[in-house]
Amino acid sequence: MSVDPSLPPALAKIVQRFQSITDTKRRYEYLLWFAKQLPPFPEADKQPDNKVVGCVSQVYVTATLENGLVHFQGDSDAQMTKGLVGLLIKGLDGLPPEQIARVTPDFIQQTGLNVSLTPSRANGFYNIFTTLQRLALTLSAASSDSTMQSEDTVD
Repeated sequence: MSVDPSLPPALAKIVQRFQSITDTKRRYEYLLWFAKQLPPFPEADKQPDNKVVGCVSQVYVTATLENGLVHFQGDSDAQMTKGLVGLLIKGLDGLPPEQIARVTPDFIQQTGLNVSLTPSRANGFYNIFTTLQRLALTLSAASSDSTMQSEDTVD
């Protein structure tokens, strides 16, 4: 199976790594590795505004825009879900919002994880993915709005 050439490099590398792992248990271990890679999530950010809607477990994500690139943070109270959060953050962090918006969630099928995810986890993955995209696009829109406003006040 080949990797979608339109995927951002970090995400393509993750997909390739999953494709090289044939054992289901090792795939889960690799997914859990992503959970361990996430930096601690600030307790102060665990609020309703940052909660991913539609996940069975508690999932929180935040995003900031620095120099036109989106940086994510995330956490979950369930290790498998936290691994999915970590995988998405590792694959999408540091990209421009427009590039994040072009990624489609079907890359999960290329990893082989989709066949071993429960329906609720697969749904959670999709909700986390779309939340990260929405945050990136919101930051992009807010950034262009503030740019326009500062240009308007230059008169």
